[in-house]
Amino acid sequence: MLIVDILAAAGEAAPQNKFGFAEALEQGGFIAYATVVILGIMSFGSFYILFTKWFEQSKIMRQYGAVRTSFWKAPTLKEGATKLEKNSAWRQIVDDGVKAEEEASKLKDPTESHDWLHGSLARSESSINARLAGGLPFLATVGATAPFIGLFGTVVGIYRALIAIGLAGSASIDKVAGPVGEALIMTALGLLVAVPAVLAYNYLQARNKRIAEMLTGFSTDVLANIASGGAVKPAVATTAAGAKPAPAKPAAAPTKS
Repeated sequence: MLIVDILAAAGEAAPQNKFGFAEALEQGGFIAYATVVILGIMSFGSFYILFTKWFEQSKIMRQYGAVRTSFWKAPTLKEGATKLEKNSAWRQIVDDGVKAEEEASKLKDPTESHDWLHGSLARSESSINARLAGGLPFLATVGATAPFIGLFGTVVGIYRALIAIGLAGSASIDKVAGPVGEALIMTALGLLVAVPAVLAYNYLQARNKRIAEMLTGFSTDVLANIASGGAVKPAVATTAAGAKPAPAKPAAAPTKS
């Protein structure tokens, strides 16, 4: 019992930590809680967009392998479209191209028909790129504004520290440490939210550019195939279809000495 009483007395005599994260939020009041909640929502939204867009981009890149290996083996675009996944970006371009070919045949001017076909494929490609870019403005906004939101919490913390100094009449550490610690925490949180958002934006944007190049190349191949009546196909398709190798040249007859 004596040991228990001594430990209890020591615990009561030990100084309590008044400068932790929870204590800083409690001292900051509504503004501190609101700042943390806003930064938390920004951080959750950034990681949600990062993972969802990454999976979407990876799916499109994976489907591109089927386009290169199986799609161009089909004799017509309609038959090749059945080998692509429904609601995929590549299937959308093919379907829009086939539909544009049917509508372009109604135009009397061949030049206008070609322009209509080209514009339809370009419009389909642009709609896919716009869908892939969805959510990226949020990442850019978070990366640009999160540090300023943290800075707002910092300014409020410094203001509270100055008020504490004015009321106490002296800049003692116990009056200043709490508000200043709160201010530094808000600054750190703002940077912690902004940096991943900027990195995610640049990473996803680079992948979108790669996909846009793939879509442009595929759209050009579809346009050439339609304009040539199915005669023009990518060289990789011919190789993948199992083109016969060129016959070996006969060896030269040995010369008689």
